[in-house]
Amino acid sequence: MRREDLLDAAEDLLSDQGSSALTLAAVAERAGCSKGGLLYHFGTKEALIKGMVERLIEDFDELVTNQDHGTYTKRYLAATFVAVRSGRLRRWAVVTGASGNPFLLAPLREAMARWHREGLEAEPDPAAAQIVRLACEGLWDVVSHDPGLYDDDFYTELERRLLALLPG
Repeated sequence: MRREDLLDAAEDLLSDQGSSALTLAAVAERAGCSKGGLLYHFGTKEALIKGMVERLIEDFDELVTNQDHGTYTKRYLAATFVAVRSGRLRRWAVVTGASGNPFLLAPLREAMARWHREGLEAEPDPAAAQIVRLACEGLWDVVSHDPGLYDDDFYTELERRLLALLPG
């Protein structure tokens, strides 16, 4: 059993049944493996949640890096819309709902601070850059709770308008 499959199973379980359903036995069953197979990769529920948080951060960092839109904010904006359109952002709600433990969410808080500070000094208009990043944050939150709320035309127009806030 691959580590990624176990993380997928945990996210699916949380998405379908909520945080109270997140047990190692339930994740193993959802993944189609033994509890021992799960314990090989994640010895505790906390380790599993930590794995989901780490993957979330790595995935978004990779999305930002893979965009070819100039400034960090433009790449951040493009990455947000790639994630929203592909449904990859459900992890935000899943991970947040999975843990009431501030220690486990500390890496996510650190990543959020980094994402909102990254490259601001190089932005032609740092305030506009922050507004766009905060708008992306709001979109992530809304879409993670209601993925079908907006259609592709709305996303296209919203992305165009947010991009228009940025100089250049």
